[in-house]
Amino acid sequence: MLAALFVPLFVKAQLAKGKLRRKLPALRKALEGRFRAHHAFLLERMLARIEDLEDDINAISARVEDQIDPFAAAVELLCTIPGVQRRTAEVIIAETGGDMSVFPTAGHLASWAGVCPGQRESGGKRKPARTRKGSPWLRATLIESARAASRSKGTYLGERYRRLARRRGDRKAIIAIAHDILTAAWHMLSTGEIYREQGPAIVSERDAANARRRAIRQLERLGHTVTLGPLPEAA
Repeated sequence: MLAALFVPLFVKAQLAKGKLRRKLPALRKALEGRFRAHHAFLLERMLARIEDLEDDINAISARVEDQIDPFAAAVELLCTIPGVQRRTAEVIIAETGGDMSVFPTAGHLASWAGVCPGQRESGGKRKPARTRKGSPWLRATLIESARAASRSKGTYLGERYRRLARRRGDRKAIIAIAHDILTAAWHMLSTGEIYREQGPAIVSERDAANARRRAIRQLERLGHTVTLGPLPEAA
């Protein structure tokens, strides 16, 4: 095992080009460095530890595969969500049990998972508060998936992240996407339907609708009656 480690060093030295080829002996020496019997002993123990860890990982992975087999259909279903990989789906199933009837609504599940922004009230006004602490493993996995979804192009989640990040910052935007992913998972596991990609355009449509509602509420608080209608066509 250890002897094999020296082969790449010699090969790397042989890859030298131009003026470096005149310095091959020095280059080989630089690549090999100082390697005594004590270093070999330490390296051997490190490699043995890595092999033990790899054996543990393989054994645990096989155990996970065996336990998740009854939920294979649910795992495949969840993997249709942008940003959700197989391990993410397995964590969602493992942490929730895969039975969404335990959670009356998607909001209950999001709150339990710690990806539902809290609300505090002061002077009759609602103000954002910190997200609640929930399942640390599920929350961490959802945030990782949200990060992957945020980099996706031509998707609802990717576009929603970019718009939220511009207004509220990266951290709050990622939590919102994690919330969206878990909400979608709740509906999908409750109904058995696959994820339906809405596309990025719907984010603009919803933002425009929300802006209209906010403007109407502000005018109504000032005592105005608002009637919406299309603008007259330009002559």
